[in-house]
Amino acid sequence: MHPTSALRITQAGHLGTFALLLAWYGFLSPSERLPTAFVLLVLVGPLLLPLRGLLHGRRYTVAWSLFLALGYFTHAMVELYSTPSDRLLAGGELLAVLLWFIGGIAYVRATRQAVKDEASREERGS
Repeated sequence: MHPTSALRITQAGHLGTFALLLAWYGFLSPSERLPTAFVLLVLVGPLLLPLRGLLHGRRYTVAWSLFLALGYFTHAMVELYSTPSDRLLAGGELLAVLLWFIGGIAYVRATRQAVKDEASREERGS
């Protein structure tokens, strides 16, 4: 897969997860027990951390953001199992997270050779 395509898939998955969670807990199905602002801060706040690096295509940021994606994957699976009324939203989150994860892995793999080539050029230049 071409690195640009993989990066676009990663960005779409990340931003899709962001938008879905914002809509889900903001107004589609807000929590009845916790304040909406708190839920959004806890669930959507961490998605802001890798945003700049993902938008700029930084390989390292894409790689570590995949660890963050695992947490959202777990959240989606728990919601799919435990909340029948929110299964459609949880399924959407699951799809977005899978896009993010698969695209990120493809991007890191596609850019691996470029990093090796750059390192060997620097080694020869020294």
